[in-house]
Amino acid sequence: MKLPETQVAVLEAASADDPTPVERIAEDVGEQVQAVAGAAFELEDEGLLAVTERTEAELVLTEEGEQYAYERLPEHSLWVGALSQGADEEPVELGGAIGRAGLEDEAVDIALSNFARKGMGTIDSGSIAVDPDFDPESDPEHDLLERLQDEAVDPEDVDDDLVDALERRGLVAVEESTVREVTLTDEGVTAMMEGVEVAETVGQVTPELLTSGEWQEVEFADYNVEADAETVHGGKSHPLREMSERVTDVLVGMGFQEMQGPHVDADFYINDCLFMPQDHPARNHWDRFALEEPAAIDRENLPPDLVDRVESAHRDGVGPDGEGYHSPWDEDFARALALRGHTTNLSVRHLAGLAEGELEPPQRYFSIEKAYRNDTLDSTHLLEFFQIEGWVMAEDLSVRDLMGTFTEFYEQFGITDIEFKPHYNPYTEPSFELFGRHPETDELIEIGNSGIFRPEMLEPLGVEADVMAWGLALERLFMLATGAEDIRDVHGTLVDLDFLRTEEVVY
Repeated sequence: MKLPETQVAVLEAASADDPTPVERIAEDVGEQVQAVAGAAFELEDEGLLAVTERTEAELVLTEEGEQYAYERLPEHSLWVGALSQGADEEPVELGGAIGRAGLEDEAVDIALSNFARKGMGTIDSGSIAVDPDFDPESDPEHDLLERLQDEAVDPEDVDDDLVDALERRGLVAVEESTVREVTLTDEGVTAMMEGVEVAETVGQVTPELLTSGEWQEVEFADYNVEADAETVHGGKSHPLREMSERVTDVLVGMGFQEMQGPHVDADFYINDCLFMPQDHPARNHWDRFALEEPAAIDRENLPPDLVDRVESAHRDGVGPDGEGYHSPWDEDFARALALRGHTTNLSVRHLAGLAEGELEPPQRYFSIEKAYRNDTLDSTHLLEFFQIEGWVMAEDLSVRDLMGTFTEFYEQFGITDIEFKPHYNPYTEPSFELFGRHPETDELIEIGNSGIFRPEMLEPLGVEADVMAWGLALERLFMLATGAEDIRDVHGTLVDLDFLRTEEVVY
């Protein structure tokens, strides 16, 4: 019997008694694993080999897990820091223990939560006491991290609760791999006893074979189209990028022009020009990402006449019957720089004539750019997201025009069940929130905010026509259009790479 060289090598390396891993054969014969696997499947088709597959799992350290295995867990650092200050005898000040432990930023929260969970002591009213009987070296979590530095560990050999705890902390991950093993069949044994020779085979046609005519005499290797091949992930557009481009096509088709502007802007453009009072809770430093350097825009970069008109609107309102907030208004506060919490600062700059000069109605503008908010992360909230900003300037606009625009826009994505809910915004009246029903969960999801800009906002900007405007979430439109249930799968630190590689935007 004559067989291709790789098949002969696989037969000679295989055993009739003990299954032999394909990886070991590849190492022994000096071939790639894919080539050996392909040869094994071809031999299986000939009845000379039996190929079995099984899935193996092993625990591996994440990057953070490697750090803690090399150093120590944050809660252990806190325990040692507090112990060094005598917290085993009486409670000591928590801040001092944290400082002694050398903990910073999110490591502090990690240490505090796990310190309490493991019963390493008590924390009460800013004081910490440690249990002197606790032994960090005997902590099962610490032991497993150190063990994983030196050897592979099967999750089945470890307590499930321990694995779950470390997985939740992002310190370990379970990696699965497919193990293929081959065994000689009776026919394979017989073939080996009778003798197997290497056949001279050719893997592909070459110009030399064609010009010499030798191709008529050589034996070509069989090509197994069902054999496993290495998965290659080529480059492709990010699903959100494709959705963004699709939104751009729709809005341009509806007569809109695209606008752009700074990600970092003065609070004056982000909030004050929107008639947002300076004592509004959303302008608290906990709810925004402020810049440290530079901390404020230069005074000469704010138009003085616009500043005066905005301040007047805040203090006294506009028009003979206007009512302002009658609350403090400080220009230094307005000059503070921050990452924009919405992209309406772009609308302000255009409406005020600062971006493209004075605009006469009718006008339609939009943008699809990032906004930044200090939100709690969940399936529909991230610290940064893409906002579909849009506005229309025209005479005698009404709520009917606003709702009709949304109906036309969302129908382009197959979404026909938009719901509107009256809402309050400092800068629009009337105002509406938009909701859409998720195609998989049937849950109503807030997808945007909208309204007619108030005179208190438009008059300081020098706009005499009506302006209807909105801010829609690109990620939530993506969820409604594709059925995705968690925007953290799409982008962010927990992104699902398999989802990104396989998801298609359906037109």
